[in-house]
Amino acid sequence: MSEQSHSTWDRRSLLRAAAGLAAAGPLAACGSNNGRGGGGGSGKQLTQFFHAYGEAGVEQAVKRYAKAYSKADVSTQWITSNDYETKLFAALLTQQAPDVFEFHPQIQLVRSGQVADLTDIIEPVKDDFNPADIASHTIDGKIYGVRMIDDPQFFFYRKSMLEKANIPVPTTLDELIEAAAKLTTSKVKGLFLGNDLHAVEAPLIWSAGAETLTAKNEIGYHTDGVVEGLRRLRQLFTSGHLLLDSPADYWDPSAINQGLCAIQFCGMWATPAMQKVLGDDIGVFPFPKVGAKGRPSVYNGGWSMFVNAKGGDVDAAKEYVKWLWIDQKQYQKDFATSYGFHIPPRTSIAAQAGTLKTGLGAEGAKLFNTYGHFDHIGWTQAMWSAWDSVIADCVRKGGDPEAALDKADKTVDRELKKLFG
Repeated sequence: MSEQSHSTWDRRSLLRAAAGLAAAGPLAACGSNNGRGGGGGSGKQLTQFFHAYGEAGVEQAVKRYAKAYSKADVSTQWITSNDYETKLFAALLTQQAPDVFEFHPQIQLVRSGQVADLTDIIEPVKDDFNPADIASHTIDGKIYGVRMIDDPQFFFYRKSMLEKANIPVPTTLDELIEAAAKLTTSKVKGLFLGNDLHAVEAPLIWSAGAETLTAKNEIGYHTDGVVEGLRRLRQLFTSGHLLLDSPADYWDPSAINQGLCAIQFCGMWATPAMQKVLGDDIGVFPFPKVGAKGRPSVYNGGWSMFVNAKGGDVDAAKEYVKWLWIDQKQYQKDFATSYGFHIPPRTSIAAQAGTLKTGLGAEGAKLFNTYGHFDHIGWTQAMWSAWDSVIADCVRKGGDPEAALDKADKTVDRELKKLFG
């Protein structure tokens, strides 16, 4: 249950879909059309889209919530994770588009009139939400989308392995690279950053003391610190100390659970699965600072619920979203804390979450509150794709970081002009 939760988060496929290049197939291909609500005799029909969460019990919970709603008959499309973004955007181009759907705050959805303004349902409880969650969903003073879960991402490490090698917890990228070298053996790689390294793009920028975009919606990532960070990543990539062929990507704890690596970048959601296998032999630390002007950072992923502004009954959809994600605190707590470790975005609910009060849950929540960063709502899929190319060009292929960033700048500038003039 992460921002990239149990999906490869294929930004390229999403970019194609958003551009209308993906085939808009019938909804029957998206998943089972069940999870019917009682309808309460209203005759109203609503459809909601969810990606297929990996944790056991989530699908049943979502359909249980829908069934409890009395003012409409709510059906749930439970879509295979690897296909979710593509099928969502394809469906939004058709008459069979969902009334409500989970996704991440993206400015294109607002600019295209795809998502409804939810300010009126959120405003009365706005102060109970994490301010950063509100800010990340706000454009021109209006709030689009209700945050369901916050999912911090950081490094998990095997305490026993670091202790045996007499290695302190890394606080800089250079120390992380050194630790990876010392921890690598014939059977274990020192570090796993995901199979394609894309998971650490934004953390690298933040930990170098930069931002993806500035407060003025200008390029913020092209700095000397980021260039140095990319050079360090290239050094790590060619060192032989990085796991590059894990059977599952970074979002899955298999690599560290199976002893394939000593340190893994992953999400807080996987904590229970790690503890089940490794017990107390697991610790966490933020993405370490990069360069002299660096700072630790924690990527806050997560999912939010949106209302399709082009749907058949926007008011009914908003009423359902308000009922489930604003009014029903017991369901919100259940969703965030019963199927993995997540942080409820509402302060009053987070205060009741026992999983966040002790052990790794408490440590993760502290890192989130201290070092957390959210995606800029103006950072588009095309910008993500440009940064995927930066990683491919200068980390995987060994090209010049400045040249790779210059190339990305052209794409990002073009996108910024479209969005902000």
